[in-house]
Amino acid sequence: MLITLLTDFGTADYFVGAMKGVILSINREARIVDITHEIPPQDIQAGAFTLMAAYQCFPAETVHVAVVDPGVGSERRPIVVSGGGQFFVGPDNGLFSFIYERERDARVFHLTNEEYFRPSVSATFHGRDVFAPVAGSLSKGVSPEQLGEEIRDCVRLPFLNAKLSADNSVVASIIHIDRFGNCVTNLTPDDITATMIAAGVNLTINGWKITSFRRFFAEMQDTPSELFAIWGSAGYLEISAYQASAAQLLGAKRGQPVTVKSDK
Repeated sequence: MLITLLTDFGTADYFVGAMKGVILSINREARIVDITHEIPPQDIQAGAFTLMAAYQCFPAETVHVAVVDPGVGSERRPIVVSGGGQFFVGPDNGLFSFIYERERDARVFHLTNEEYFRPSVSATFHGRDVFAPVAGSLSKGVSPEQLGEEIRDCVRLPFLNAKLSADNSVVASIIHIDRFGNCVTNLTPDDITATMIAAGVNLTINGWKITSFRRFFAEMQDTPSELFAIWGSAGYLEISAYQASAAQLLGAKRGQPVTVKSDK
């Protein structure tokens, strides 16, 4: 059974190793894969995007443990999500918002059965004391129904989807900026179709207008710092720049609006 880990813990401390030790104490046959432990501290949206971009690469029955948890020890609920043939374990703080959007069969369970926790639960380390042992138990065949009651009021992040405005333009936003400075928007091929692109559309952000749509990052006619739009590997439209950071050129930050209009 595969178990993945995604956290904002970094690797300098003992946190990730402790979680792996707990999992292996329950299931020595578990295979543990690190997606990343370099999510910016307490950045729930970055964690949600990264999990969304990675989880479909894993086989059915994979258990994903995601811990970006600024509310640890508070009244926020620990949960397990069953959806798309996989399991997701972590805090109910919006971290699994993209999973809910993409997996229409998703079911969410509040983790209340303390039989599957460590005997002593720290108020500051649920990754080790709640989420890791639950993941180990799931990998041994325990069902979500055994872990707690199903809930339907889970926390979701806002602004996951682009919206149509009164003047028929599409109003989107930047949902992620990667380490290369590519600005990932929440625009999907349903929002901007190939027909629309062929007819002519433009993107506006911070007063900049982008009219070029590309299939590749580098094309023969490119010049350094040229801005263009491209469909990224996560399925969303990205604003990029040839051999430069689009985010720096645009002065862009996550959450900023992107407006899509027809050229005609």
